[in-house]
Amino acid sequence: MGFLDINNVTKSYGSVEVLHKVDISVEEGEFLVLVGPSGCGKSTLLNMIAGLEGITSGEISINGRVVNGVHPSKRNIAMVFQSYALYPNMTVGQNMTFGLEMHGVPKPERDKALRDVAALLQIEQLLDRRPGQLSGGQRQRVAMGRALVRNPDVFLFDEPLSNLDAKLRVDMRTEIKKLHEKLKTTVVYVTHDQIEALTLSTRIAVMNGGYIQQLGTPQDIYDNPANIFVATFMGSPSMNLVPGRISAGEGGMSVVLGAGGPGEAVLDLGAAGLAAADGQQVIMGVRPEALSDRAALGSQARHIADVPATVEVVEPAGADTFVTVRIGETEVVSRMGANSRLRPGEEITLSLDMDKVVFFDPKTEQRII
Repeated sequence: MGFLDINNVTKSYGSVEVLHKVDISVEEGEFLVLVGPSGCGKSTLLNMIAGLEGITSGEISINGRVVNGVHPSKRNIAMVFQSYALYPNMTVGQNMTFGLEMHGVPKPERDKALRDVAALLQIEQLLDRRPGQLSGGQRQRVAMGRALVRNPDVFLFDEPLSNLDAKLRVDMRTEIKKLHEKLKTTVVYVTHDQIEALTLSTRIAVMNGGYIQQLGTPQDIYDNPANIFVATFMGSPSMNLVPGRISAGEGGMSVVLGAGGPGEAVLDLGAAGLAAADGQQVIMGVRPEALSDRAALGSQARHIADVPATVEVVEPAGADTFVTVRIGETEVVSRMGANSRLRPGEEITLSLDMDKVVFFDPKTEQRII
Protein backbone atom coordinates (compact mmCIF):
# COMPACT_ATOMS: atom_id res chain seq x y z
CA MET A 1 0.00 0.00 0.00
CA GLY A 2 1.42 3.36 -1.06
CA PHE A 3 1.07 6.89 0.27
CA LEU A 4 -1.26 7.68 -2.65
CA ASP A 5 -3.22 4.71 -3.98
CA ILE A 6 -5.29 4.76 -7.17
CA ASN A 7 -7.18 1.46 -7.25
CA ASN A 8 -9.08 0.28 -10.32
CA VAL A 9 -10.29 3.83 -11.05
CA THR A 10 -12.51 4.59 -14.03
CA LYS A 11 -14.12 7.78 -15.28
CA SER A 12 -17.10 7.99 -17.60
CA TYR A 13 -19.03 10.85 -19.14
CA GLY A 14 -22.41 9.33 -19.89
CA SER A 15 -21.78 6.12 -21.79
CA VAL A 16 -18.24 7.12 -22.79
CA GLU A 17 -15.48 5.74 -20.55
CA VAL A 18 -12.42 8.03 -20.72
CA LEU A 19 -10.28 6.38 -18.02
CA HIS A 20 -10.08 2.60 -17.88
CA LYS A 21 -9.28 0.79 -14.60
CA VAL A 22 -6.22 2.81 -13.62
CA ASP A 23 -4.02 1.24 -10.92
CA ILE A 24 -1.07 3.24 -9.54
CA SER A 25 0.52 3.16 -6.10
CA VAL A 26 2.72 6.17 -5.25
CA GLU A 27 5.17 5.92 -2.34
CA GLU A 28 5.78 8.80 0.06
CA GLY A 29 8.37 11.19 -1.36
CA GLU A 30 8.00 9.84 -4.91
CA PHE A 31 7.82 12.08 -8.00
CA LEU A 32 5.32 10.48 -10.37
CA VAL A 33 4.85 12.02 -13.82
CA LEU A 34 1.72 11.34 -15.88
CA VAL A 35 2.72 11.83 -19.49
CA GLY A 36 0.91 11.38 -22.77
CA PRO A 37 -0.60 13.22 -25.74
CA SER A 38 -3.48 15.67 -25.43
CA GLY A 39 -6.75 13.92 -24.59
CA CYS A 40 -5.16 10.81 -23.10
CA GLY A 41 -6.78 11.32 -19.66
CA LYS A 42 -3.82 12.50 -17.60
CA SER A 43 -5.36 15.82 -16.48
CA THR A 44 -8.66 14.07 -15.77
CA LEU A 45 -6.84 11.63 -13.49
CA LEU A 46 -5.05 14.49 -11.72
CA ASN A 47 -8.36 16.30 -11.20
CA MET A 48 -9.85 13.12 -9.71
CA ILE A 49 -6.98 12.94 -7.21
CA ALA A 50 -7.62 16.61 -6.37
CA GLY A 51 -11.37 16.08 -6.01
CA LEU A 52 -12.20 18.43 -8.89
CA GLU A 53 -13.67 15.50 -10.86
CA GLY A 54 -15.84 12.71 -9.47
CA ILE A 55 -14.82 9.04 -9.67
CA THR A 56 -17.13 6.74 -11.64
CA SER A 57 -15.75 3.58 -10.00
CA GLY A 58 -12.70 2.52 -8.02
CA GLU A 59 -11.01 4.11 -5.04
CA ILE A 60 -8.42 6.79 -4.32
CA SER A 61 -6.73 7.01 -0.92
CA ILE A 62 -4.22 9.52 0.42
CA ASN A 63 -2.08 8.70 3.45
CA GLY A 64 -4.29 5.74 4.30
CA ARG A 65 -7.59 7.67 4.03
CA VAL A 66 -10.09 6.98 1.25
CA VAL A 67 -10.98 10.34 -0.33
CA ASN A 68 -13.80 9.34 -2.69
CA GLY A 69 -16.40 12.05 -2.26
CA VAL A 70 -14.21 14.13 0.10
CA HIS A 71 -14.24 17.85 -0.75
CA PRO A 72 -10.97 19.14 -2.30
CA SER A 73 -10.37 21.44 0.68
CA LYS A 74 -10.42 18.43 3.03
CA ARG A 75 -7.91 16.28 1.11
CA ASN A 76 -4.73 18.05 2.27
CA ILE A 77 -3.45 18.41 -1.27
CA ALA A 78 -2.05 21.48 -3.04
CA MET A 79 -2.29 22.10 -6.77
CA VAL A 80 -0.15 24.20 -9.11
CA PHE A 81 -1.99 25.11 -12.30
CA GLN A 82 -0.80 25.83 -15.82
CA SER A 83 -2.36 29.32 -15.64
CA TYR A 84 -0.80 30.20 -12.23
CA ALA A 85 -4.30 31.21 -10.97
CA LEU A 86 -3.02 34.16 -8.90
CA TYR A 87 -5.33 36.86 -7.58
CA PRO A 88 -4.37 40.07 -9.45
CA ASN A 89 -5.62 42.39 -6.69
CA MET A 90 -3.44 40.75 -3.99
CA THR A 91 0.27 41.06 -3.34
CA VAL A 92 2.54 38.04 -3.74
CA GLY A 93 2.58 37.55 0.03
CA GLN A 94 -1.20 37.72 0.23
CA ASN A 95 -1.56 35.25 -2.64
CA MET A 96 0.74 32.78 -0.92
CA THR A 97 -0.98 32.92 2.48
CA PHE A 98 -4.60 33.29 1.35
CA GLY A 99 -5.28 29.55 1.62
CA LEU A 100 -3.84 29.42 5.13
CA GLU A 101 -5.99 32.36 6.14
CA MET A 102 -9.11 30.65 4.79
CA HIS A 103 -8.24 27.58 6.89
CA GLY A 104 -8.01 29.69 10.02
CA VAL A 105 -4.25 29.45 10.52
CA PRO A 106 -3.10 32.14 13.01
CA LYS A 107 -1.22 35.10 11.55
CA PRO A 108 2.13 34.35 13.30
CA GLU A 109 2.13 30.85 11.74
CA ARG A 110 1.18 32.26 8.35
CA ASP A 111 3.97 34.81 8.48
CA LYS A 112 6.57 32.19 9.47
CA ALA A 113 5.45 29.83 6.68
CA LEU A 114 5.62 32.73 4.21
CA ARG A 115 9.14 33.72 5.28
CA ASP A 116 10.41 30.13 5.12
CA VAL A 117 8.95 29.40 1.67
CA ALA A 118 9.93 32.78 0.22
CA ALA A 119 13.52 32.14 1.31
CA LEU A 120 13.41 28.63 -0.14
CA LEU A 121 12.19 29.93 -3.52
CA GLN A 122 14.34 33.08 -3.35
CA ILE A 123 11.39 35.44 -3.84
CA GLU A 124 11.65 37.50 -0.64
CA GLN A 125 12.04 40.69 -2.71
CA LEU A 126 8.74 40.02 -4.54
CA LEU A 127 6.37 39.70 -1.58
CA ASP A 128 4.95 43.23 -1.86
CA ARG A 129 4.50 43.18 -5.63
CA ARG A 130 1.34 42.22 -7.49
CA PRO A 131 1.18 39.40 -10.08
CA GLY A 132 0.94 41.89 -12.97
CA GLN A 133 4.43 43.18 -12.07
CA LEU A 134 6.03 39.73 -12.33
CA SER A 135 7.57 37.72 -15.18
CA GLY A 136 6.21 34.30 -16.11
CA GLY A 137 8.95 32.51 -14.18
CA GLN A 138 8.33 34.64 -11.08
CA ARG A 139 4.59 33.96 -11.24
CA GLN A 140 5.28 30.25 -11.41
CA ARG A 141 7.50 30.48 -8.32
CA VAL A 142 4.70 32.28 -6.49
CA ALA A 143 2.20 29.60 -7.55
CA MET A 144 4.56 26.92 -6.19
CA GLY A 145 5.09 28.96 -3.03
CA ARG A 146 1.34 29.13 -2.43
CA ALA A 147 1.29 25.32 -2.54
CA LEU A 148 4.38 24.90 -0.36
CA VAL A 149 3.19 27.08 2.54
CA ARG A 150 0.35 24.64 3.17
CA ASN A 151 2.68 21.67 3.74
CA PRO A 152 0.22 19.25 2.08
CA ASP A 153 0.41 15.46 1.85
CA VAL A 154 0.55 15.53 -1.98
CA PHE A 155 1.53 18.20 -4.51
CA LEU A 156 -0.30 18.13 -7.84
CA PHE A 157 1.21 19.93 -10.86
CA ASP A 158 -0.91 20.40 -13.99
CA GLU A 159 1.48 21.27 -16.87
CA PRO A 160 3.02 24.12 -14.83
CA LEU A 161 5.74 25.01 -17.34
CA SER A 162 3.80 25.02 -20.60
CA ASN A 163 3.34 28.83 -20.61
CA LEU A 164 7.07 29.54 -20.30
CA ASP A 165 9.61 30.05 -23.08
CA ALA A 166 12.09 27.26 -23.87
CA LYS A 167 15.03 28.49 -21.78
CA LEU A 168 12.87 29.37 -18.78
CA ARG A 169 11.23 25.94 -18.96
CA VAL A 170 14.62 24.28 -18.62
CA ASP A 171 15.58 26.57 -15.73
CA MET A 172 12.29 25.99 -13.88
CA ARG A 173 12.51 22.26 -14.49
CA THR A 174 15.86 22.27 -12.71
CA GLU A 175 14.42 24.33 -9.85
CA ILE A 176 11.50 21.93 -9.38
CA LYS A 177 13.84 18.94 -9.31
CA LYS A 178 16.14 20.62 -6.77
CA LEU A 179 13.13 21.53 -4.66
CA HIS A 180 11.85 17.95 -4.65
CA GLU A 181 15.25 16.53 -3.75
CA LYS A 182 15.48 18.98 -0.86
CA LEU A 183 11.95 18.57 0.53
CA LYS A 184 11.27 14.90 -0.40
CA THR A 185 7.62 15.73 -1.02
CA THR A 186 5.12 13.44 -2.78
CA VAL A 187 4.41 14.85 -6.25
CA VAL A 188 2.08 13.91 -9.10
CA TYR A 189 2.99 15.95 -12.17
CA VAL A 190 1.13 16.10 -15.49
CA THR A 191 2.88 16.98 -18.75
CA HIS A 192 2.76 16.17 -22.45
CA ASP A 193 6.51 16.87 -22.69
CA GLN A 194 8.42 13.60 -22.54
CA ILE A 195 11.73 15.37 -21.79
CA GLU A 196 10.13 16.87 -18.66
CA ALA A 197 8.88 13.41 -17.73
CA LEU A 198 12.27 11.75 -18.14
CA THR A 199 14.25 14.43 -16.29
CA LEU A 200 11.92 15.13 -13.35
CA SER A 201 10.39 11.82 -12.36
CA THR A 202 11.29 8.93 -10.12
CA ARG A 203 8.60 6.99 -12.00
CA ILE A 204 6.58 7.65 -15.15
CA ALA A 205 3.07 6.56 -16.10
CA VAL A 206 2.76 6.77 -19.90
CA MET A 207 -0.88 7.21 -20.88
CA ASN A 208 -2.78 6.93 -24.14
CA GLY A 209 -6.47 6.58 -24.85
CA GLY A 210 -7.35 6.49 -21.15
CA TYR A 211 -5.08 3.51 -20.45
CA ILE A 212 -1.78 3.27 -18.62
CA GLN A 213 0.52 2.01 -21.37
CA GLN A 214 3.52 1.54 -19.07
CA LEU A 215 4.48 2.40 -15.49
CA GLY A 216 8.16 2.37 -14.55
CA THR A 217 11.36 4.26 -13.90
CA PRO A 218 12.58 6.72 -16.56
CA GLN A 219 15.41 4.37 -17.52
CA ASP A 220 13.11 1.36 -17.85
CA ILE A 221 10.57 3.32 -19.91
CA TYR A 222 13.35 4.54 -22.21
CA ASP A 223 15.32 1.29 -22.56
CA ASN A 224 12.48 -1.25 -22.43
CA PRO A 225 9.28 0.28 -23.85
CA ALA A 226 6.28 -1.99 -23.40
CA ASN A 227 4.87 -1.29 -26.84
CA ILE A 228 5.36 0.73 -30.02
CA PHE A 229 3.41 3.72 -28.65
CA VAL A 230 5.76 4.10 -25.67
CA ALA A 231 8.80 3.51 -27.90
CA THR A 232 7.88 6.32 -30.26
CA PHE A 233 6.41 8.75 -27.70
CA MET A 234 9.31 8.70 -25.24
CA GLY A 235 12.68 9.97 -26.40
CA SER A 236 13.77 12.72 -28.77
CA PRO A 237 14.44 11.70 -31.48
CA SER A 238 12.12 8.76 -30.93
CA MET A 239 13.08 5.10 -31.19
CA ASN A 240 13.76 3.87 -34.72
CA LEU A 241 11.44 1.09 -35.92
CA VAL A 242 12.70 -1.23 -38.67
CA PRO A 243 10.67 -4.13 -40.10
CA GLY A 244 12.49 -7.46 -40.13
CA ARG A 245 12.19 -11.22 -39.91
CA ILE A 246 13.60 -13.61 -37.30
CA SER A 247 15.65 -16.43 -38.79
CA ALA A 248 17.22 -19.48 -37.19
CA GLY A 249 20.43 -20.85 -38.66
CA GLU A 250 23.36 -23.04 -37.70
CA GLY A 251 25.08 -20.07 -36.10
CA GLY A 252 22.06 -19.19 -33.95
CA MET A 253 19.27 -16.62 -34.20
CA SER A 254 19.43 -13.57 -36.46
CA VAL A 255 17.16 -10.82 -37.71
CA VAL A 256 17.00 -10.07 -41.45
CA LEU A 257 16.38 -6.43 -42.38
CA GLY A 258 15.40 -5.37 -45.91
CA ALA A 259 15.19 -8.99 -47.05
CA GLY A 260 15.99 -9.45 -50.72
CA GLY A 261 16.71 -5.79 -51.32
CA PRO A 262 19.99 -4.02 -52.06
CA GLY A 263 20.33 -2.95 -48.43
CA GLU A 264 19.65 -6.38 -46.88
CA ALA A 265 21.36 -6.88 -43.53
CA VAL A 266 21.52 -10.04 -41.42
CA LEU A 267 22.22 -9.26 -37.77
CA ASP A 268 23.31 -11.90 -35.29
CA LEU A 269 21.07 -11.92 -32.22
CA GLY A 270 23.19 -14.21 -30.07
CA ALA A 271 21.26 -15.53 -27.07
CA ALA A 272 18.32 -13.16 -27.49
CA GLY A 273 15.67 -15.73 -26.52
CA LEU A 274 13.80 -15.61 -29.85
CA ALA A 275 14.10 -19.28 -30.81
CA ALA A 276 10.32 -19.70 -30.77
CA ALA A 277 9.93 -16.80 -33.20
CA ASP A 278 11.76 -18.39 -36.16
CA GLY A 279 10.26 -17.01 -39.38
CA GLN A 280 8.17 -14.41 -37.56
CA GLN A 281 7.87 -10.86 -38.88
CA VAL A 282 8.96 -8.35 -36.25
CA ILE A 283 9.56 -4.64 -35.75
CA MET A 284 13.09 -4.00 -34.49
CA GLY A 285 13.41 -0.97 -32.23
CA VAL A 286 16.69 0.85 -31.66
CA ARG A 287 17.46 4.25 -30.13
CA PRO A 288 19.47 6.71 -32.29
CA GLU A 289 22.46 6.65 -29.89
CA ALA A 290 22.70 2.85 -30.26
CA LEU A 291 23.10 3.23 -34.04
CA SER A 292 26.28 5.19 -34.68
CA ASP A 293 29.98 4.66 -35.36
CA ARG A 294 32.08 2.33 -33.20
CA ALA A 295 33.86 5.16 -31.42
CA ALA A 296 30.54 6.74 -30.36
CA LEU A 297 29.19 3.44 -29.01
CA GLY A 298 32.15 3.20 -26.66
CA SER A 299 33.97 0.30 -25.11
CA GLN A 300 30.96 -0.79 -23.02
CA ALA A 301 29.18 -2.06 -26.16
CA ARG A 302 29.98 -5.79 -26.27
CA HIS A 303 27.73 -7.07 -29.06
CA ILE A 304 28.07 -4.84 -32.13
CA ALA A 305 26.67 -5.53 -35.61
CA ASP A 306 27.59 -3.72 -38.82
CA VAL A 307 24.69 -2.31 -40.85
CA PRO A 308 25.02 -0.93 -44.40
CA ALA A 309 23.14 2.34 -44.87
CA THR A 310 22.74 5.28 -47.24
CA VAL A 311 22.92 8.82 -45.86
CA GLU A 312 19.78 10.87 -46.59
CA VAL A 313 19.94 13.98 -44.35
CA VAL A 314 22.61 15.41 -42.01
CA GLU A 315 21.45 17.70 -39.17
CA PRO A 316 24.17 19.29 -37.00
CA ALA A 317 22.83 19.94 -33.47
CA GLY A 318 25.76 21.29 -31.49
CA ALA A 319 27.20 18.46 -29.41
CA ASP A 320 25.50 15.86 -31.69
CA THR A 321 24.88 15.36 -35.36
CA PHE A 322 21.64 13.58 -36.26
CA VAL A 323 21.99 11.64 -39.50
CA THR A 324 18.93 10.23 -41.27
CA VAL A 325 19.95 7.10 -43.16
CA ARG A 326 18.16 4.47 -45.18
CA ILE A 327 18.46 0.83 -44.11
CA GLY A 328 16.77 -1.26 -46.79
CA GLU A 329 13.51 0.62 -47.43
CA THR A 330 13.32 2.23 -43.97
CA GLU A 331 14.57 5.64 -42.88
CA VAL A 332 16.10 5.76 -39.40
CA VAL A 333 17.99 8.35 -37.36
CA SER A 334 21.54 7.86 -36.09
CA ARG A 335 23.12 10.02 -33.40
CA MET A 336 26.71 10.80 -34.39
CA GLY A 337 29.42 12.99 -32.90
CA ALA A 338 29.68 16.74 -33.49
CA ASN A 339 32.60 16.25 -35.87
CA SER A 340 30.74 13.96 -38.27
CA ARG A 341 31.58 14.80 -41.88
CA LEU A 342 28.98 12.65 -43.63
CA ARG A 343 27.24 13.89 -46.77
CA PRO A 344 23.85 12.99 -48.30
CA GLY A 345 24.15 10.13 -50.77
CA GLU A 346 27.15 8.48 -49.06
CA GLU A 347 27.13 4.71 -48.62
CA ILE A 348 28.31 3.98 -45.07
CA THR A 349 28.46 1.18 -42.53
CA LEU A 350 26.94 1.95 -39.14
CA SER A 351 27.58 0.09 -35.89
CA LEU A 352 24.54 -1.17 -34.00
CA ASP A 353 24.67 -2.02 -30.28
CA MET A 354 22.64 -5.24 -30.32
CA ASP A 355 22.31 -5.24 -26.52
CA LYS A 356 20.12 -2.13 -26.87
CA VAL A 357 17.77 -3.62 -29.49
CA VAL A 358 14.14 -4.51 -28.68
CA PHE A 359 11.54 -6.31 -30.78
CA PHE A 360 7.81 -5.74 -31.20
CA ASP A 361 5.03 -7.84 -32.67
CA PRO A 362 3.74 -5.90 -35.73
CA LYS A 363 0.17 -7.12 -35.10
CA THR A 364 -0.24 -6.45 -31.37
CA GLU A 365 2.49 -3.72 -31.23
CA GLN A 366 3.57 -5.21 -27.87
CA ARG A 367 7.23 -5.87 -27.09
CA ILE A 368 8.36 -9.46 -27.65
CA ILE A 369 11.76 -9.08 -26.03
